[in-house]
Amino acid sequence: MNNRPQQSLTRKSLPQQHVPIADALERLRTHRVVPFDVPGHKRGKGNPDLVAFLGQRAMELDVNSMLPLDFLGNPVGVIKEAEELAAAAFGAAAAFFMVGGTTSSVQAMILATVKRGDKILMPRNVHKSALTSLILSGAQPVYIDPGTDSNLGISLGMKVEDVKNAIDKNPDAKAIFLNNPTYYGICSDLQSIVRLAHARNMLVLVDEAHGTHFYFGEGLPMSAMAAGADMAAVSMHKSGGSLTQSSLLLMGKGADPGYVRQIINLTQTTSASYLLMASLDISRRNLALNGKIAFDKVSQLAAYARDEINQMGGYYAFGKELINKNSIFDFDTTKLSVNTLKIGLAGIEVYDILRDDYEIQIEFGDIGNFLAYISLGDAKRDIERLCSSLKDVLRNHGKPTARPAPTNEYIHPQVAITPQEAFYAEKRAVALSDSLGAISGESVMCYPPGIPVLAPGERITKEALDYIAYAREKGCSISGTKDPDVNEILVLK
Repeated sequence: MNNRPQQSLTRKSLPQQHVPIADALERLRTHRVVPFDVPGHKRGKGNPDLVAFLGQRAMELDVNSMLPLDFLGNPVGVIKEAEELAAAAFGAAAAFFMVGGTTSSVQAMILATVKRGDKILMPRNVHKSALTSLILSGAQPVYIDPGTDSNLGISLGMKVEDVKNAIDKNPDAKAIFLNNPTYYGICSDLQSIVRLAHARNMLVLVDEAHGTHFYFGEGLPMSAMAAGADMAAVSMHKSGGSLTQSSLLLMGKGADPGYVRQIINLTQTTSASYLLMASLDISRRNLALNGKIAFDKVSQLAAYARDEINQMGGYYAFGKELINKNSIFDFDTTKLSVNTLKIGLAGIEVYDILRDDYEIQIEFGDIGNFLAYISLGDAKRDIERLCSSLKDVLRNHGKPTARPAPTNEYIHPQVAITPQEAFYAEKRAVALSDSLGAISGESVMCYPPGIPVLAPGERITKEALDYIAYAREKGCSISGTKDPDVNEILVLK
């Protein structure tokens, strides 16, 4: 599906080869300005150990806001120009540079859309940043069950009929929030969902953390902006190549960028890193000029890896064959998502073995699957090393499945009260094993991917406790509770 016409038109009007923030930083560096401002390392002179670790150039570019460099909170110069270039490249009406990761982008979208008591429709398999936004805003979630592929143990996309039913039952909802793509590459019929929502005066907010490449590659699922979404949070540091923690918040034509900027400034730092902003600037240029070729290569590498892995037996690297034009409307072919249950290993176990025995770091593993993230910097030799290592894992560690694994990536919640009410309520600590039936006052999640098994305000069920026990047994990292060992959980008194 080609989703680039709008982007092609806007790119003609702005010089995408230009990098205003990076150019301004270079001018400052060559002028040898004497710093009597922060940061206190003074271009590295005050911290030689850090210079040795990061390099002189990085330290010289780690500077404070000033007139020639603009100010992220109210940009009027080079940052404003860089954001306009990003908006043009992504086919958006406006774009904001975010230096708090896509977590901050998701929070800004939700805080700009709903307030205490407002309803927002969303699937339950959202990233924890969406749930923390509910705590901050006081909004009331109305969860739409995305369904699960019981063979793979992964959640699916949003069915259009399920969204329509939720809208009909909650006509007072302010917005719909959805993941597109999911961590595993599953995509919903975003364009149809946008039409449904807009017909009922609801905004559409998209967590597009794993979809930067949709805006530049061809033959990939439709991007949020091309589908007409009102806002989208894009992790440029994931598939876009910028530095970790740098992100974009994109605005559709119906959003109010002035108000959104005010919301962003409630929580975003006033000491924004110019290293992060310059990386967004430079990476945007690279994608605008070279993204089509680069992501075509990524897609080819992922296809090669899928073919090699599926010939091994036991593993299942899934792809477009899952598409049913409903719960799986489309699939992101750059995602190397692999099911492991038929070799008797959890995805997290394969993740650990690859890291510890083969010095291969994949993105994450959960109970039934792992994800190897393929992007701009990968080469065929890297894929071949991964595939040969997976053959070894199968030969040396594969075994009959000892017990059935849970079939859900997430647990369908029993919501008792809003996340904000639960988070700020009076609570007491109880042993996790004794918490059945209580209302959780905090989150419990496997991270990554950061989808809570329990969220504040949800009743603790046997299904949730069984899932946590199984995930812990398989070595998943469990977090979110005040107790760092997750032996206790805070419940409402």
